[in-house]
Amino acid sequence: MPSAPSDLPRRDVLALAAATGALAGLPAFTASAAPERPTNAPAASGTSRTTLWWQAPADDNSMIEQGLPVGNGRLGALAGNDPGHEVLLVTDATMWTGDRNDTLDADGQFPYGRADFGSLTLLARLTVDIPDHDLGAVSGYRRTLDLAQGVVTTSYVRSGVTYRRQLFASRPDDVIVLYFTQSGGGRYTGTVDLAGTHGEPAADARSFGATLANGLRYGAAVTARGTGGSVTVNGSRVAFSGCQDVTVVLSGGTNYAADANTHYRDPSLDPRKLARAKVAAAVEHPAATLLHTHVADHSALFGQLGISLGTSSAEQRALDTWERLQARARDGVPDPELEAAYLQFGRYLMIAGSRGSLPMGLQGNWLDGNDPDWMGDYHTDINIQMNYWMADRAGLSRCFDAFTDYCVAQLPDWTDVTRRLFNDPRNRYRNSSGKNAGWTVAISTNPYGGGGWWWHPAGNAWLSNTLWEHYEFTGSRAHLAKIYPLLKGAVEFWEARLLTTTLPGTSKEVLVADSDWSPEQGPLDAKGITYAQELIWALFGNYCVAAAELKKDTGYADTIAGLRKKLYLPVVSPKTGWLEEWMSPDNLGETTHRHLSPLIGLFPGDRIRPDGSIPKDIVDGATALLTARGTESFGWANAWRSLCWSRLKNADKAYQLIVNNLRPSVDGSNGTAANLFDIYQVGAGHGIFQIDANFGTPAAMIEMLLYSRPGHLELLPALPDAWAASGSVTGVGARGGFVVDLRWKNGKPTEVTIRSVHGRTTTVAFGTTTRTVRLTPGASVTLRDLAR
Repeated sequence: MPSAPSDLPRRDVLALAAATGALAGLPAFTASAAPERPTNAPAASGTSRTTLWWQAPADDNSMIEQGLPVGNGRLGALAGNDPGHEVLLVTDATMWTGDRNDTLDADGQFPYGRADFGSLTLLARLTVDIPDHDLGAVSGYRRTLDLAQGVVTTSYVRSGVTYRRQLFASRPDDVIVLYFTQSGGGRYTGTVDLAGTHGEPAADARSFGATLANGLRYGAAVTARGTGGSVTVNGSRVAFSGCQDVTVVLSGGTNYAADANTHYRDPSLDPRKLARAKVAAAVEHPAATLLHTHVADHSALFGQLGISLGTSSAEQRALDTWERLQARARDGVPDPELEAAYLQFGRYLMIAGSRGSLPMGLQGNWLDGNDPDWMGDYHTDINIQMNYWMADRAGLSRCFDAFTDYCVAQLPDWTDVTRRLFNDPRNRYRNSSGKNAGWTVAISTNPYGGGGWWWHPAGNAWLSNTLWEHYEFTGSRAHLAKIYPLLKGAVEFWEARLLTTTLPGTSKEVLVADSDWSPEQGPLDAKGITYAQELIWALFGNYCVAAAELKKDTGYADTIAGLRKKLYLPVVSPKTGWLEEWMSPDNLGETTHRHLSPLIGLFPGDRIRPDGSIPKDIVDGATALLTARGTESFGWANAWRSLCWSRLKNADKAYQLIVNNLRPSVDGSNGTAANLFDIYQVGAGHGIFQIDANFGTPAAMIEMLLYSRPGHLELLPALPDAWAASGSVTGVGARGGFVVDLRWKNGKPTEVTIRSVHGRTTTVAFGTTTRTVRLTPGASVTLRDLAR
């Protein structure tokens, strides 16, 4: 096993990365050509099935649980929607403190604080005050979130006049827009106030700019236009008076650039100046034009998947969204339209949070302050991977690109830091062989090539396998070529790290991972943990296929295939009857621990399958372990459990975990907040927003309807009774390169249409019935006889 020098100069790593295309940067906050404008007005707003609604605005002190999210993939905002005091908390995905963080602590691990590792923070706070529209002075208040069009609408009546405001975040124009209108002869008088959140010095009323301690420049700007009145600058505010309608436009960003060679900065970019140019360009267009442009962009993605899980009752439909969540939990009666809307809300967040910038971390692009828990970072031991399980399944493959581009851009620094620091003698996870090659990451990563908390050796395999799975869905050769250096570097790391050991009581030699921690429990120095063994097994297989597809490194791929055959794979404990988490028959951790690390071969992997392809005792051991883990945990942990039960075709347990996540969060308890954000209880009366369950739960719902792997599709593998009467889903992505439309009735498929993206041959199964489908890319076939 060749080793790479641990002191390889950083410039050589960067040059190598550039040569292999690893510095293909992310799109940045930048000037762009004027967007295409739609020639027709958008279709009518979304139906009641894709519209959420509430009867009260958000409390200023509960924005994370009650504020409504908008975003254009880079900018995100939480809106309070108070009639007289509108508040927007605005975040840019790149608004990060911290830096490379490549000086280890005394234990050989990474510092993990806001001053060194850094944190995602707010960009700005925008308020629009309309003094005579106090909440107590209005009636008929209602606010809605139209998931299909990406628009938040607030309406109310005051003095016989109906007032309405629309809020949206436009990707084509790269702005956030508030559009105030009325019918009945009313007028708007008030002020607009834009402020930074990092103690910026006072500036003019329409913009600000500053520099963080790490050298990141940032800025924001706002402008307003009114009809029938006046708009002026009044001290530190923009004032409007006597206007029939008002349009407020905001933009902002940073000079972050996804290029390790420039230390992730674009020194030529003036964010404040660019923000002012963007709002000036946008406000020249009527608000209706900006809205139509935004809706055309958003709805093109949102419309890629449609879903019906059945029909809710008139009584359920009459309730607002928060009341429906409470009723579902209180009465125990399925509300299929609410459950489908929750899935679509996850898709809405993906569109709003993952386009043209950094990927989404623990909170996406929605904060209520500058101190998000765990820095709002990228956790590599489940959370960032779960954020992107849904995208390809849910017709949003383009939203996956932000994750890909992030990993590609970070590779030079991940490689450099690994080669310089991983074998530090203080690092308990260092390679005992003394060899070192490739790259790996810490449990937490930031956008500056930095790691935080502890080293996470197997994190490289999980990130790589997630990138590979996107290729299985899309068949994109460009994507495969882009991620190949990541796959190969991860393989090189493990080639250097694996140890040879002889199984007790036998003469059989196997390869095992060096000392590690099974996230996030048990001994800190266990060799051959199931988590790592399963990930390496999948990584080596994926790499060999990638090399063959790209016709690269044939000899090296043969070497890796040989190593794969020697990998130790987990067995069932004779003591517990569970699949072993460690190479020990003993349970060395918490029985109901939140992580399902030893079951990673069940999901997201699929080495463990209940189809006879693997010894039954392994499936039974995995089932027993999953049972022991329980069904009561945090949102993301429940979502992962649901996905595993779906793989085992247990519809009841898969569905129960979905229902558990839909429980209303009260006083910070685990569950769903009023605005549908998932809340993670960290202490008595204290919960935090963590976005992963908002994506993992929809992924589980889709997996209950369609299981796929290359060459095989299974219809309705875990369809619960609550959805069985009738339903449909269109646009589901399937591994192997297909898109599936499916209808069912009385628990059986009535029609399935399979369209080829790049796939050619697959079996299609329902129960014991199978069909073989052969298609050319772009072709489709419809089957109607699978349930006979």
